[in-house]
Amino acid sequence: MTGTENLTGSALDLVIRNSKPADVPGVVKLDERITGLNKSEYWVDMFERYGRRKNRFFLIAEGPSGGLVGFIIGEVRAWEFGSPPSGWIFALGVDPESRLGGIGSKLFSSMCSCLTKSGVDTVRTMLARDDELNMAFFRSQGMMGGPFIQLEMDLPNPDGKPNGKRV
Repeated sequence: MTGTENLTGSALDLVIRNSKPADVPGVVKLDERITGLNKSEYWVDMFERYGRRKNRFFLIAEGPSGGLVGFIIGEVRAWEFGSPPSGWIFALGVDPESRLGGIGSKLFSSMCSCLTKSGVDTVRTMLARDDELNMAFFRSQGMMGGPFIQLEMDLPNPDGKPNGKRV
């Protein structure tokens, strides 16, 4: 994304723009409100990795008063698991008090524009199967099950004992 993109919704004027270092504390606070966890080191690292590189995007949504009301992070990934280059969205946050105002949809649309301009024609994401809020959001944007199945297994603790995550 270059510069800023002014988007007008029925009830809200937004500016969707690239992130700046000064946005990181606001992202930390918003994420903490959403998740209940303070992950400031994580968000500093995310900005360094995704706020400054080609084909990686860390977008910010500002409300009419200029305050941060949302963010989205994505990138172009190529040839993982035999997949041709495609866009991936792996972080999305919207101020809980501002939800249902079109912020997430505008962030998603802006991210899709960035990914299209980078030359990809598919966008993907991955969610926890019980994440009903984000599942409903991404499905409302037209996303559906893709061609891959995620598999996992628990690793033992460093002492070789089971980690006890699964019952």
